[in-house]
Amino acid sequence: MSNLEVTIDPSEVGLDAARLARIRTHFGKYVDSGKLPGYHITVSRGGKLAYSDMYGHADVENKKPIADDTIYRAYSMTKPICAVAALMLWEEGLFEMHDQVKWFIPSFADQKVFRSGTLTAPRYEPITEPMEMWHLFSHTTGMTYGFVYSNPVDQMYRNAGFEWGTPPGASLADICDILAGLPLMFQPGTEWAYSMSIDVLGRVVEILAGMTLGEFMKKRIFDPLGMTDTAFHCSADKADRLAALYVPNPADKKILRNDAGAAGALNEPNAHMGGGGLVSTTSDYLKFAEMLRGGGEYNGTRILSNRTVAFMASNHLPNNADLTECGRPLFAETAFDGVGFGLGVSVTLDPVKAKVPGSAGDYGWGGAASTNFTVDPKEELVYMIMTQLLPSSTWPLRPQLKQLVHQSLID
Repeated sequence: MSNLEVTIDPSEVGLDAARLARIRTHFGKYVDSGKLPGYHITVSRGGKLAYSDMYGHADVENKKPIADDTIYRAYSMTKPICAVAALMLWEEGLFEMHDQVKWFIPSFADQKVFRSGTLTAPRYEPITEPMEMWHLFSHTTGMTYGFVYSNPVDQMYRNAGFEWGTPPGASLADICDILAGLPLMFQPGTEWAYSMSIDVLGRVVEILAGMTLGEFMKKRIFDPLGMTDTAFHCSADKADRLAALYVPNPADKKILRNDAGAAGALNEPNAHMGGGGLVSTTSDYLKFAEMLRGGGEYNGTRILSNRTVAFMASNHLPNNADLTECGRPLFAETAFDGVGFGLGVSVTLDPVKAKVPGSAGDYGWGGAASTNFTVDPKEELVYMIMTQLLPSSTWPLRPQLKQLVHQSLID
C-alpha cells in the first residue's frame, strides 16, 4: 500500500465508482474556492484500496502538489497511536486499567478538584475518586487543555504554559509534574472532557518501557508496520516533503499560510507528547488504521490481539453514556450525540442519534489540522482525509466524508 495506487475496480468490494467520484466533486470545491490548500482522501474496504484522490497543493505558494509521500502534522491523530503503545504494555501485564496513576507518577498523589469560584479565588475539594489508568485513555481524568476557554482551570493551564504548546525546555516528566499540580475540573471517572490525559499516558509508557515514547513507538509500532515516515519531527532530509500549514482568514475564510505554527514540526522536541506531535504520511497512517481494522494485525505483523482492539473500540464512558450525556459541551475532534469514547478513540454508538451515517461500533479520531481517520469493522472500511488546515472546526469535513463514503456503498 506504499504507493497508494488503486489496483482494483471499486465494485469488487461493493463500492460504486461513480458515487465515489462525488468525493472529488464535493471536496474539490473547498480547494477551488481557496478554503482548503489540498487533500488526500483514501477509502479502503476489506484491506483493498478502492479510492485514492490527491487534489490541490501541499504548498500553495510554491505550487507544490499533494503527493503520495507528502508529510503532514498529525496533531491529535497521535493519540490513538499512543493508546496502542500503552495497550501493548497492558497486554504484557505491566499495568491494569484500575491501577492508580500515582503509582507510576508519584506527583499525582496529592491532587485537588476545582469546585467553584474564580481564578483568583478558587474553591477546591479533595480528590475522592483516584485517577486510574483507564481515565487517561478515555479523557475522564478531570484534566483539560489550555486552549479550551470554559473554566478557570483552563486559565490555570494557560498560566502554566499549556495553551498551544508546553513550557519551554520541559521534559515529559517535568510536564507531568506540572500538570499534577494543577486542579482537576471534576472527580476522575465522573465526566468526560478532552484533555492532556493521553500525554500523561505517554509518560507512563516511557516509565514502563524504559525509553522515550518516540523510541518505543518506532521499535514496537512504526518499524514493524513499515511506517518509515512517522516520527515526532520531520528530519532535515525529508523537510521538502512536509506540507505547509494554513489557517482561515477571519474575513473570508480563505486560507492563510501559517509558517510560525508550522516550524515546530522540523525540530526534535524535548518531550514526546502522546496527545499530539507526530508527523506522518497518508501511506503510513493507513497502515496503522488497517492494523486496527485487521484486529491488531497488518501484513502478517501482529501489534495487538484482536480482543484488545475490540476492547479499545468499546465505549468506556460510565453507564454506556454518549458524550452529550457524559461530556462537557467543549471542543473535541468529534460529534457528541450518539458518540461514546473508548481507549484513545471515539466510538459511534448510534448513527441515527449522531445524524451522520456510519455503523454502530465504527471508531477513529482526528487532528487539529483537519485530518481524520475512521475504521468501520462492520463494513470493513477504512477511510481517511489528510490535509493541513487549522483548526479542524473550520469546515465540517469529517461528517461530510463519512456521508459521501457511505452513499458509495452498494452491496
